Parts: sequence; structure tokens; C-alpha cells
Amino acid sequence: MAADRALLDRLWQLFRHDLSDVDGTLPDAAGRFRDERLHAAFTDPGWRGHVVERGRRPAGFALVRGLDGPVRVLSAFFVARGARREGVGRHLAARVLASTPGTWEVPFQDANLPAAAFWRRVAEEAAPGAWALEHRPVPGRPDLPPDAWIVLDVA
Repeated sequence: MAADRALLDRLWQLFRHDLSDVDGTLPDAAGRFRDERLHAAFTDPGWRGHVVERGRRPAGFALVRGLDGPVRVLSAFFVARGARREGVGRHLAARVLASTPGTWEVPFQDANLPAAAFWRRVAEEAAPGAWALEHRPVPGRPDLPPDAWIVLDVA
């Protein structure tokens, strides 16, 4: 994953830009979005990054945390707009979930309608009829609506 650091940094900015439609965030004075979670993926144990390509070009990524614990969390997931609706995201999600069997949690915001529909489809494909949707408050942010969390077990 260290070899992908510069690539992931660039893709992260696209990811955060996409989310700004949902959460209203803006870049800082230097024009960059917050990237603490990305940096955690390179410094904290139990994290792994996955890059997906379409052809020989990067098309997206997934960051997973909790690999050193009982629950894996899909901390970030992004597919470039030019590769969406082609199965790239479903392929990446299936690959990531299959990479480490066990309990998974996938957070997203209900306001992100494409993500909400996507993750429900992915959960049903990965664990037919055996997944749950929960709503949890955002820690330290009572002003925000709760995040949606899909919980599933992958064999």
C-alpha cells in the first residue's frame, strides 16, 4: 500500500470532493480536503488500502480498518465518475469483503442516495437476507443526522 500513497492521496481528494455534495464541506485555504483517515491508513496497524483499475488506469479505492480486531469497517470507498455504473464498484466491494471473512460494517449517509442504494445491493449479494441496517449518531456531532451502517457477516 505504501507504493500507492501518492495515488491514494490524489484519489482521496476526488472522493472528498464528491462527498462535499452530501456533507457541505469545503477544502482548506490550500485547496485540500481533510485527509486524516487517509493518513491513518498508512500509519495505524489494522488498516489496508485497495486500489481498483479499469484497464491500466486507477478507477477507485477502498480503505478498510479493523483488520486487527473482530469487526472490519469499510472506512472509505470511491469509484471515479468515469468508471461508475460499469460494475467497477461492485467488483471492488466484493473483492474487499471477500479478502477478510468475518463481521463487516459499512457506513454511509442516507442523503447520499446512490451510495445508499449501492450498499444495500452489495450487502444483499454478499449476505443474502442476512444483513442489517442501523443508524448511529456521528460521534461529537449532534448537529448531523445519524450515519447509516450496514452490518453483515462474510464467510
